[in-house]
Amino acid sequence: MAIKAAFFDIDGTLVSFQSHQILASTIKAIEQAKERGVKIFISTGRPVAIINNIDPIRHLIDGYITFNGARTFIGDEDITLMPIPEEEVRTMITDASRRNYAVVVCGKEDIGIHNHTSIFDDVFVRGLGVTNIDIHQPIEPLLHHPVLQLTPFFSVEDERLILPSMPHCISARWNPRFTDITLRGADKGNALLQLTKHIGISPEECIAFGDGGNDMSILHAAGIGVAMGNADEAVQAAADYVTTSVDDDGIRNAFLHFGVIS
Repeated sequence: MAIKAAFFDIDGTLVSFQSHQILASTIKAIEQAKERGVKIFISTGRPVAIINNIDPIRHLIDGYITFNGARTFIGDEDITLMPIPEEEVRTMITDASRRNYAVVVCGKEDIGIHNHTSIFDDVFVRGLGVTNIDIHQPIEPLLHHPVLQLTPFFSVEDERLILPSMPHCISARWNPRFTDITLRGADKGNALLQLTKHIGISPEECIAFGDGGNDMSILHAAGIGVAMGNADEAVQAAADYVTTSVDDDGIRNAFLHFGVIS
């Protein structure tokens, strides 16, 4: 079956954790796929406000899965928009204040941080190159609008303590130092199903790429799920195919393997 759409995670899949850049081979492969009529979609845990590292391919993108599926859109049209219940947002903010961990609070357009700590700078600023979050902006105004994602900087053990108090939420961890919390049902796999239905193609006509735990649902949902060579074992086990790493032409090699380009 011919591939009609390709979905790409950003960090560790499109963009190297080492260079914070997209390889020239990846850009060329996506350009060639686009020329063959393949629709190109981003599939990321990042909010729109901090998608700041894909400029070389931005003009090729047909749509976005963001916030791990809590918001999916094409142009100005939202396909999915799934906020967290306000009381569960408040539960996490209260817990973060009590136990002293940082939480990134993400609205549809705006983003802020509650209880800023040095781990945020280590991971987001230096590790992921996110420099446009105002750490001094009060988050209270954000809490009066729909919150699509919470990103607490804490361990798996801490996560297990708080999640029972947030029964409508799920966690998608792709970094040992933080996780992304969204409404239950808001994941990349479900977002792919909604998006493909909207544009009139089947999930089987899609190829999806990822490297983190938050990518496993979309690797299952797509006709072909591709794990990067730098993905951990659980992600590789969830995939139909394991390509080379993000730094070793992984996207180009998978496209060639499946005949998406030649």
